[in-house]
Amino acid sequence: MKPATTPILNSPLAADHITQRQQEIIVAAGKILTVSGVSGLTTKNLAAAMQFSESALYRHFSSKEEIILAMLTFLANDMDLRLTQVLATTVGPEERFELLFKSQMEFFQAQPHFAVAVFSDGLFEVSERINAAMLQLMAVMGKHLQPIIAAGQADGIFIAGLSSSAILHLVMGAFRLLMFKWRISNFQFNIVQEGEAQLQSLLFVLKSK
Repeated sequence: MKPATTPILNSPLAADHITQRQQEIIVAAGKILTVSGVSGLTTKNLAAAMQFSESALYRHFSSKEEIILAMLTFLANDMDLRLTQVLATTVGPEERFELLFKSQMEFFQAQPHFAVAVFSDGLFEVSERINAAMLQLMAVMGKHLQPIIAAGQADGIFIAGLSSSAILHLVMGAFRLLMFKWRISNFQFNIVQEGEAQLQSLLFVLKSK
């Protein structure tokens, strides 16, 4: 059974940059990308999903590229704000590591139509500007996760035989694969539960014995 979706994200930071209507268009675009890929994201299909004309769509975005860019920027801003709030705590590195990934899995369980942004399904083929936005989205995750890993290594919690950047790539790769399996299974399993299982496996491997 597919997870329930929340039609609009409530991010104060993201809302400062785009209008409510633009947020609705971004959500609709994410749903089309998830079902039909980049080739299916046309102004005709998007206008039909929004139930208004293509000319009305162009009053909010000038092109398909601008829509995808807005979606990626919106997600990066939302993630940065949300993780900053989640991690503003005095708990140790291991607990913050867990909180970060629980926040991510809960977000995507509620917003599966944005899962396409995690594994860039065809997005890198669109334009260099979208490539840069995808890299920025990844950088936001690294910005929050790598200091946690480094702090855990300094405290003797995580293994010291690998650099924090190497561990970052391993961890992000593992969760990217999980998200991909979720997507191709048509969201048929609970990503929060599966994410928790994978999180514990990663901690078992990463923790200093």
